[in-house]
Amino acid sequence: EKEEEVRMLVELAQKLEGMTRNIGMHAGGVLIAPGKLTDFCPLYQQPGSDSAVSQYDKDDVEAVGLVKFDFLGLATLTILEIAREFVAQRHKGQENFNYEDIKLDDAATYRLFSDGKTEAVFQFESRGMQGMLKDARPTRLEDLIALNALYRPGPMDLIPSFVARKHGRETVEYPHPAVAEMLSETYGIMVYQEQVMQTAQILGGYSLGGADLLRRAMGKKKLEEMAEHREKFRAGALATHGIVQEKADEIFDLMEKFAGYGFNKSHAAAYSLLAYHTGWLKVHYTAEFYCANMTVEMDDTDKLKVLFEDATKNFGMTFEPPDVNRGRYRFEPVTDKVIRYGLGAVKGTGQLAVEAIVKAREEGGPFTSLFNFCVRIDRQRINKRTVEALIKAGAFDAIQQNRASLVASIDRAFDFAAATEANAAQVDIFGDCDHGSATQEPDLIDATPWGVKERLTYEKTAVGFYLSGHLFDEVAHEVRRFCKREIDDLMDSREQQVIAGIVSDMR
Repeated sequence: EKEEEVRMLVELAQKLEGMTRNIGMHAGGVLIAPGKLTDFCPLYQQPGSDSAVSQYDKDDVEAVGLVKFDFLGLATLTILEIAREFVAQRHKGQENFNYEDIKLDDAATYRLFSDGKTEAVFQFESRGMQGMLKDARPTRLEDLIALNALYRPGPMDLIPSFVARKHGRETVEYPHPAVAEMLSETYGIMVYQEQVMQTAQILGGYSLGGADLLRRAMGKKKLEEMAEHREKFRAGALATHGIVQEKADEIFDLMEKFAGYGFNKSHAAAYSLLAYHTGWLKVHYTAEFYCANMTVEMDDTDKLKVLFEDATKNFGMTFEPPDVNRGRYRFEPVTDKVIRYGLGAVKGTGQLAVEAIVKAREEGGPFTSLFNFCVRIDRQRINKRTVEALIKAGAFDAIQQNRASLVASIDRAFDFAAATEANAAQVDIFGDCDHGSATQEPDLIDATPWGVKERLTYEKTAVGFYLSGHLFDEVAHEVRRFCKREIDDLMDSREQQVIAGIVSDMR
């Protein structure tokens, strides 16, 4: 108070306190009302946008009786749709394939989950999730829903008990016989918010609306409201089931504990159904599954590598290299076990460039040489660096195996294409225009073929990882004599374990 500047600063701060700092909009929140929104809340229009936005925040919106829905974008939905298109196109009788028709008791799908082979399976792809699945060995959709809800901070401690009860290693106990049927699917453990509400309804005589208010009070730890609800629950439990106060408090404390981290079952169920669909797809249409995932993850080299290794090591898939004469932008299934690498995943390409390649190929047939390729493609979209990346990735191997010679000849090929184009534009004195067909292609520049190391190193720069082999392949047989396990298969042990690899970089 003695310092004038400090006093003024505090006074100004007090005037600002509680005022709106800035205006924001929820990324996926949508208000739904029974009539015009302006009958319930004021709206404003964001600058540069046609969208109307509520001037109330989420709490005020709820207070006036409106419901806010969160619509979340999921890449998984895109993956499932791309895979569905592949299945419908490639498999006879599956033209109307639909995920809603899939049976939910497929043993092979649950075996996939039980084996923890859930890389790229929605919600279950982390190492922790995979380990949990191996322990739990789910056999029904309800198990997936519960495990999905439990695998988060707080309820995660209940997973060992859930697993032990499922497999008969621990006795299933219920807070009261009246809730046994309701809690049976989770082996007596309250996993979901809905189970807390149902317990209040069954034992405490609550209405569903009242049970939801109880859930909120418990979740937000509102002490005054909690005390009121405890008294109400005691009275209801005594009146409906003759439960004495001590037992009622014990059940109430249990409900309070679970309400603090209980998960919304409908949310867990929706996500787990998507997980089941992706798992089912991985088992029954493996090539389509990987093609869809790798197409969506095309710009993430690290993710592509993980998917590639999972497909080849765990599911016996093989990959054809990118091919300018057969490939397209997306990864595509060739057979049930063979995938053609997407041209769009080659670094330095892009969708417009690939579309130009496909268009030229469809209009004039397969490319016959590097020179023929450069003459026919749109060089405004495809430059020398793009062609070099395609060569290094192996996309010209079907035309010419010597990648070194092709790379050395890129300038010559572009010069030839420019000369051919200029020649085609000239109409001779006889009015003949042959589009340069008489121009003879030059020879490729002679170059020593790359060795395995050089070829794979260049391939990695173009694709992001070793596609047609690995630098380790040449010594793998010798190394196996003293290194028995792959790094992925190392035991969780304090004992010394021998691993082998190649140092690719040092810091």
